[in-house]
Amino acid sequence: MGSKNKLKRFKENLNFKNLFQPSRGNLIENHFELKGKWNSFFKNDNPIVLELGCGKGEYTTELAKSNPKNNYIGIDIKGARIWKGAKESNLFGLDNVAFVRTQIELIDKIFFENEVSEIWITFPDPQIKIQRKKHRLINSSFLSLYKKILKKGGLINLKTDSEYLHGYTLGLIEAMGIEPIFSNHDIYSNNNAPSEVLEIKTFYEKKFIDSKKITFLKFKFD
Repeated sequence: MGSKNKLKRFKENLNFKNLFQPSRGNLIENHFELKGKWNSFFKNDNPIVLELGCGKGEYTTELAKSNPKNNYIGIDIKGARIWKGAKESNLFGLDNVAFVRTQIELIDKIFFENEVSEIWITFPDPQIKIQRKKHRLINSSFLSLYKKILKKGGLINLKTDSEYLHGYTLGLIEAMGIEPIFSNHDIYSNNNAPSEVLEIKTFYEKKFIDSKKITFLKFKFD
């Protein structure tokens, strides 16, 4: 994407009422006004579902269309990508959708403890090199953050084409004494895979669906 298109999208992002772009400094100082008050934005007390590293927000918007009684929030640091989800949700009049442009490691500055009901992580960079381990959206530090903001029994969903990340995550949760609710290494060959996993395909997934097996893992903290 050219720099002119990016600048155009960044400018348009400023006009989306459902896209929030708090500064890192304000978040660290706990100055984000919607923390613990997302019900005031959505004007209801419906469950909050996150898509972390949402990219273009495909899961955020598609899940919102199918489940109007849930509120969906996509989080990503890439403003030019998140623009697509924000624009589409406005075009479709999805009042149960919001986006936050920030780093995932700051989510406990965006949500109170026990404020979130479910988390989706779709096709994150597996960060296979050991020196990149701290950047994986699934590692012990991030799991601690997720557990902090999730309600008791809150769900985590991981959809990926990385067998490595799938297996790594299984090992992590098993070491924590957590039994997966659902785990499969090839969901399109499994008749029991959840419908939302099969029916919603990201731009990335569509590019590789014929050449790679797609895995899915669902679990919750006790």
